[in-house]
Amino acid sequence: MMRRILCVLALVIGLGALAVVPAGAGPAQPAPPGRTAPVADGPYGVGLTTFTATDPARPGRTLTFDAWYPTVRGTSSGSPASLDLLVTQLALPGVRRDAQPLRGQRFPLVAFSHGSGGVRYQSWFLLEALASHGYVVVAPDHAGNTSLDTLTGTTDPFPVVARNRPRDISFAIDVVLARSANPAGLLAGTVDGSRIAVAGHSFGGFTALASAGGYQDYEPDERVDAIIPIAAASGLLSDNELAAVDVPTLLLAGKADETVPLAAAAERPWAKISASPAWRVDLDRAGHNSFTNVCDLLAALQDAGLPPALLAFLVAAAEEGCSPALIPIAQAHALTVQYVLSFLRTTIGHDARWQHYLSPKWAERQDLPVTVLARSGSQRRAA
Repeated sequence: MMRRILCVLALVIGLGALAVVPAGAGPAQPAPPGRTAPVADGPYGVGLTTFTATDPARPGRTLTFDAWYPTVRGTSSGSPASLDLLVTQLALPGVRRDAQPLRGQRFPLVAFSHGSGGVRYQSWFLLEALASHGYVVVAPDHAGNTSLDTLTGTTDPFPVVARNRPRDISFAIDVVLARSANPAGLLAGTVDGSRIAVAGHSFGGFTALASAGGYQDYEPDERVDAIIPIAAASGLLSDNELAAVDVPTLLLAGKADETVPLAAAAERPWAKISASPAWRVDLDRAGHNSFTNVCDLLAALQDAGLPPALLAFLVAAAEEGCSPALIPIAQAHALTVQYVLSFLRTTIGHDARWQHYLSPKWAERQDLPVTVLARSGSQRRAA
């Protein structure tokens, strides 16, 4: 054990996202360790590849994956990347599809789990930022619980979805480790299998918690070294399952979240998990979709010829991320990237120089719109 409610805005989260800061725009240098808070645009270029694989442990379960990975900044290999939003194509500036990865070093792996009725690239601002800072990110579509399933009426029963989700993440880790071990593959030699984290939003937050603490007959994945549940739908997990979460944990939540309120997303898991060190960051005026690219998606789709009823649904749904009453979503994204990168560098990166960016005192000195709780051993502190 030492290693190891849902998103109701399904269509909005599920179709795609637009870049906040293109990774590859202009020169960038690595920040001095521990001297500058992490920002979205890292020192590497970003590659994106998409593939499918069938889980041999669950015959017939075929998943689609995106892998985001570091490249040489400014590389001309591959081709310009875009997302298929069904009614339009969305270019991803600075991202190269099937570009050659940066060779000569292995990078930590982060598996990302989307929200219920979502899609693998729903929080693309974070996935790109991680790749640009030297992480390989694998993000599966949870078949039977995606936006396409919502549109086509192929959604699986809820108990089946919950049972499949942590298994999908374990399979995603299997697949990427195998591709890294294949000398003939695009991702050959890119992944450090000794440093693995799981992040997820909403139902994906449940998935991250389950990957470390178990769920029903799913045993915790002992390869998982740290987890990042974001706006986590923790209600499905028992107290004992939450207590079994003993890997370093970063809980991110929005104080204005109406879909998964703070009590479920942060307060309960914070009280129950045994993880140490652990941090909890509650963002002031953040809604459920402040951790996604919902506002950029709405802007991209408004002129795409959507039927008025569907457009009205998108506008209404975007209120949990784009409302003027909420924190500006660009600021929510910047804070998310800062805390996630500081956490990963401190934990699976084994570099204590970044830990002060996680402290309640630092947030208070910077007058950040957050409440931070930190736990080491039996100590808890709040800002």
